[in-house]
Amino acid sequence: MKRVIHFEFSADDPDRAVTFYSQVFGWKTMKWNGPEDYWLITTGPQNEPGIDGAISRRSPFSGPTTVTMDVTSVDEFVNKIIAAGGQVVAPKMAIPGVGYFAYCKDTEGNVFGIMENNPQAQ
Repeated sequence: MKRVIHFEFSADDPDRAVTFYSQVFGWKTMKWNGPEDYWLITTGPQNEPGIDGAISRRSPFSGPTTVTMDVTSVDEFVNKIIAAGGQVVAPKMAIPGVGYFAYCKDTEGNVFGIMENNPQAQ
C-alpha cells in the first residue's frame, strides 16, 4: 500500500500564500533553491502525526491542492496508472539529490504526484 507523503498548494502569489499559512497555522517555510518558485513547508515536529508539503506557483497541470504518493519506481507506477485508465500530465523528471517525480491524472480528472526516492537522481 502506498501512502501520501507530501502535499502542494498552488498559488497565484506564493509569497502571499506563505505569509497566510505561516500566520494562520504557524507553519515554517523555506524557499527551495531550485529553478522553480517552490516553498517547502514544515507543518510540525517529525515525531507527531502529519505530513509536510509545499506551496508552488500555479501551473496548468496543478490543481488547487495536489498530493504526492511514495512509489518504488516512477516508471513502474506510470505504467500501472496508464493501464488503470489514468494519464501522465507531466512526465518523469529528476529532482537532483532527491529522486524522480511525475504528475498524473486519475480517471476522475484529479491530478496527483508520484515520487521515487533516489538521492542519486540528477
